[in-house]
Amino acid sequence: MAVSATGDLGLRAGDALIVVDLQNDFLPGGSLGVPHGDEVVQVLGECVRRFLARGLPVLATRDWHPVDHCSFRAQGGPWPPHCIAGTAGAEFARDLWLPPAVGVVSKATERDREAYSAFAGTDLAQRLRRAGCKRLFVGGLATEYCVLSTVRDAIGEGLAVVVLLDAVRAVNVQEDDGARALAQMSALGARMAVFEELPE
Repeated sequence: MAVSATGDLGLRAGDALIVVDLQNDFLPGGSLGVPHGDEVVQVLGECVRRFLARGLPVLATRDWHPVDHCSFRAQGGPWPPHCIAGTAGAEFARDLWLPPAVGVVSKATERDREAYSAFAGTDLAQRLRRAGCKRLFVGGLATEYCVLSTVRDAIGEGLAVVVLLDAVRAVNVQEDDGARALAQMSALGARMAVFEELPE
């Protein structure tokens, strides 16, 4: 059952942060660059610091594709090759602070299986349950794909979700794709907030 993310935004036990796919290939200049995607790096870096300073879990997700992944155009998919495991394009953004305490979740690792959501084919749900997570803060790339899918599945897992509006950016194949994705997440019960609303 979906849980609405109501109440104050003060960080507390049971909160966790997910940084979604902030990888080089999704930044401007990358093989599948999200317009203005680099603008979220500093914001999410500050979020990481704030959560870790309170001893709260932080996880960073990444596409970790085989070279012939089904989402690539050569295999009939919609996208150019991107985030191939072990390549520079699959590395996290250089300026994103991710110390060893941050857990890494690799997704879309199987050739014949697409996985936009960080929950698809991973142990993320189990890791969050073990950490006692009740509320998930989410930022990253891209709004209408991996962020939306991850938020949808998090709500399906019974988690309250806060989407950090200044820490997401959209591909916008259609110019309103990002806005429609945010509206969909809100309708599912996610709360919209910005980093500045999080108390020190």
